[in-house]
Amino acid sequence: MTKAYVLALLLFISVSVGSIAQIKNIHGPYLQNISATEATIVWEADKPSIGWVELAPDDGTNYYAKERKKFFDCTNGVKNTSLIHSVKLTGLQPGTTYRYRIYSQEVLSHKGIYVNYDGCIAASNVYSQKPPQFTTLDPNKTETSFVVLNDVHGEKDFITPLMDYADYKKKDLVFFNGDMISVLNKAEDFFTGFMDESIKLFAQEKSPYYSRGNHETRGEFATHFQDYFCPQIPHLYFTVRQGPIYFIMLDTGEDKPDSDIEYSGIVDYDGYRSQQAEWLKTLANDPDYKSAKFRVVICHMPICVNKNNWHGPQDCVEKMAPILNGMNIDVMLSGHNHRDSFHEPDSTCQYPVLVNSNKGIISAETKENELIIRVIHKDGKEFTKKTFKAKH
Repeated sequence: MTKAYVLALLLFISVSVGSIAQIKNIHGPYLQNISATEATIVWEADKPSIGWVELAPDDGTNYYAKERKKFFDCTNGVKNTSLIHSVKLTGLQPGTTYRYRIYSQEVLSHKGIYVNYDGCIAASNVYSQKPPQFTTLDPNKTETSFVVLNDVHGEKDFITPLMDYADYKKKDLVFFNGDMISVLNKAEDFFTGFMDESIKLFAQEKSPYYSRGNHETRGEFATHFQDYFCPQIPHLYFTVRQGPIYFIMLDTGEDKPDSDIEYSGIVDYDGYRSQQAEWLKTLANDPDYKSAKFRVVICHMPICVNKNNWHGPQDCVEKMAPILNGMNIDVMLSGHNHRDSFHEPDSTCQYPVLVNSNKGIISAETKENELIIRVIHKDGKEFTKKTFKAKH
């Protein structure tokens, strides 16, 4: 074998190896379910990989000043090999700001006890760019503010102007109240429909707390919803406490009967809503519920009396309203109907319900003993304003 041949062969190998695409983080990171002591970070890589997050306090030091604490994407102590990564950060302090960095390392093969890793690691840039950061919630904060966005149905171009009208940069919290997309056939639908825009705008530093709508239940990829949203908590119904407000997040399921031909016999939302009703009964013992000045329910389908109710909303009325009636709810915020409306309390549903259309955004804030809620439409004009007095 001649020296020239060997050199040519090595050059060929070098070019061939160099032409293999290195792993990339293609979507995210974005935050989920920040609480006073925990937070979850989610992102997607383009190759099967293990993933982890470095966490650093926002203490003015250079990010490279020392080794940073690592949290891994694990299940029962085993690092997950996946395209989608979700890492739960624990042991955090309330009302504290942290910086973070994500990593993905490609797994080439896993046979028996042997794992073959690619040498390349994809990581977020903290050398020439400011690391993303987030602030944990603080139940003792005197005041708070939030926005609620719903029924976008993949029309992502409306997200930024609506969020700007609501002055989202000054708000503590962001809520997605369902039907952010119309159907889920693949993971990319999340990102092209609304998440890429949301990540660019705010979701690297503020968690969108997500109340699933009836359209997120549709499509062959719908069962993977919780891989991307609320991935590190048990259910898609949960509570959030920030400052004086205790938020109750409900998942109202589908609007038609479970037996409807549209669901092809694969759903049991009646049973799921019964499960949530039992969970609702336990919240009265939650210290955060007891100490909150305001109690706000966020759910996609409005739980109120309506002669035109389909099966899903009516099932919620029958199962959940009797429990909510005893919880001194200040207001319920909903969407679904694509029409603005306000429902005064009545004997069946003893709490007010504000329904936001698909044309606007809810902007809200507390001021001492008042919760002030505005609905702002796509033209930037305030459509309505409601003020609720604290009663707790």
